[in-house]
Amino acid sequence: MKIRTAILACCMTAALLWGCNTPKTHKVLSYFFDGVPEPGKAPGEPGSRGNRKGAVTGSATAVRYREHGPYAAKQCQDCHGKGTSALILPIEELCFKCHSLDVRKKYIHGPIASGGCKVCHQPHGSNYPFLLVAEPKEFCLYCHDRDAIARNDAHSGMDTQCTECHDAHSSDEKYLLK
Repeated sequence: MKIRTAILACCMTAALLWGCNTPKTHKVLSYFFDGVPEPGKAPGEPGSRGNRKGAVTGSATAVRYREHGPYAAKQCQDCHGKGTSALILPIEELCFKCHSLDVRKKYIHGPIASGGCKVCHQPHGSNYPFLLVAEPKEFCLYCHDRDAIARNDAHSGMDTQCTECHDAHSSDEKYLLK
């Protein structure tokens, strides 16, 4: 019986190693596990592990892949139930288990007000600073209209990140000004 189990384990390991880089195996593994690298792409490469669909890639600020601390330390149970992908808290509470954010301000950014940290941040890892979903200079434009912003005289000639003037989370000033 032990020999049969050992042979079966060896065969399964060989099958996984032989077929890990196929789209079918990727589909199966990514169903059970988050952050499975896409076939043929290195983990830090744009379009691989952790990149959101529609995220801006190939930019100058996409310097290297960064992992969220607990994810990098393989402390999955800090967010997920042991042996499952189920979250231990509702998503709108989970980030605040470890991260503190003063939301007692007069104005709260929409995603924060609705508990949507994942709108702007990747939970496992990202090619961008602060685990953002895209290049910092561009990703605000996923939700905010570029033309409407350009029509505002205060933005005339601006070539900086939005967060130079605006707080991305909350502020006592209108338009989340710092």
